[in-house]
Amino acid sequence: MTKKILWVDDEIDLLRAHVRLLEEKGYSVDIAANGEDAVEMARVKGYDLVFLDEMMPGMGGLQTLSKMKDMQPNLPIVMVTKNEAESLMEEAIGGKISDYLTKPVNPSQVLLACKKILESQKIAGEYVSRDYSAEFSQISMALTTPLDYNDWFELYQKLTNWDLELDEHPELGLRQTLLDQKRECNAEFGKYIERNYPKWISQTTDRPVLSTQIVDQFVIPELDKSGSVFLFIIDCLRLDQWMMMEKLLSSYFSVERSFQFSILPTATPYSRNAIFSGLFPIELEQRFPEIWGPGDDDENSRNRDEHLLLDKLLERRKISLKPELKYIKILDAEFGRQVEGNILSYTKSKLTAVVVNFVDMLAHGRSDSPLLKEIAPDEAAYRSLTRSWFQHSALFGMLKTLSTQKNVTILLTSDHGSVRCLRGSKVVGDREASTNLRYKFGRNLKVDERQAVFVKHPADYKLPRASVTTNYILAKEDYYFVYPTDYHKYLQQYRDSFQHGGISMEEIMLPVVKLTPKQ
Repeated sequence: MTKKILWVDDEIDLLRAHVRLLEEKGYSVDIAANGEDAVEMARVKGYDLVFLDEMMPGMGGLQTLSKMKDMQPNLPIVMVTKNEAESLMEEAIGGKISDYLTKPVNPSQVLLACKKILESQKIAGEYVSRDYSAEFSQISMALTTPLDYNDWFELYQKLTNWDLELDEHPELGLRQTLLDQKRECNAEFGKYIERNYPKWISQTTDRPVLSTQIVDQFVIPELDKSGSVFLFIIDCLRLDQWMMMEKLLSSYFSVERSFQFSILPTATPYSRNAIFSGLFPIELEQRFPEIWGPGDDDENSRNRDEHLLLDKLLERRKISLKPELKYIKILDAEFGRQVEGNILSYTKSKLTAVVVNFVDMLAHGRSDSPLLKEIAPDEAAYRSLTRSWFQHSALFGMLKTLSTQKNVTILLTSDHGSVRCLRGSKVVGDREASTNLRYKFGRNLKVDERQAVFVKHPADYKLPRASVTTNYILAKEDYYFVYPTDYHKYLQQYRDSFQHGGISMEEIMLPVVKLTPKQ
């Protein structure tokens, strides 16, 4: 549809050339010589954009601006003036103008303002579509070549950037194309992990940073410096969710982003314990049998001693921080607000580790709540929901407060991510097998090996073995495990849920971020 513009100026005859240019470019332009007429025309006709002279007899530009905004708060208005006083600019900006031009204006300035305000989405969309088409081909070509872990980091980061870019341009219809390409990448990534993971965990070089190395690689080097260190572990945080949060934090911090690979299974009892202990699960079982003993495979039974594991890890590295080592686990909003109110008191400690569980609860809650599924029906909405939570969370409040301190370093990462599960994989096992949807351990497990990694010898993956017949299976891509009993019921119940424990880019490749206050 033709965009309608109103140009308001008491010397409008001097601007005929500008009006003709806009008409030649396809805009419909009306003119008004005073504020009173302009307000009435805007009320009757409605416009997409107004150019408004600041100095007019009678109703001045700022008064006209105020009346137009009262009628149409979202009407874009460009203030045009001879006055370059800073106070006037601030007053106009306070009146929520969209742009500010100083007379004499030239045609290119006017046309640029129109395109920026009226066509920026369309123009940006055209460039996004063109650029993604080129990137699509490059990514597809990359999958046909040998990739190392740095290449996979780069590829995953590109895909995530495109995810966020297409969130801004749903009209392009490229979302399904990107989803199909991510599925193709995850298929290749699963093969890559299956080939390389057993080698990585048996060597200390030529491998990505794993969960077991987070404290050694990122935390301990900061302890040698002055000031206090905060380690935030946000359970189940994906790269795309972090990037939504990073936008909100960029005003407060300088951000250095690197990556880690979660150990397998990508589940809290394994990967988060690995972060705090610096040990693989089989090593943890051997050193701390009282922690990794019989019990449910959940956080309450196997993640309640994280503070002890961190203390023991530092002790093995000959670092003593007592009583300057603090550990906080935030499981609910009320306690989160209490910590937020007291966060500055923790700057007296050398190291404070904070576990935040909300994102994990959000992922699981979406599976069980029709309301959450309605609010977040797809990954774009899931990202948006994470952003909304973070913007109003105690976590954001803590970080903003810490940004005011000079001698504070913040490290932030996750134990694992999650993947949107869309395909069921039929699994057979005995009744003692674990109930997880993306990984299982037990006896006599059977599954289509195209859809999962079968770990016949748990020691090859440095995993505990309850008995000589215990095996593990780890779901690939976007599969989730369903038993034959009531197969179709549970296939439908868990389809389109966010789960973790398996092998996908979203679950394994995680950001590790260093935040340094800007002030």
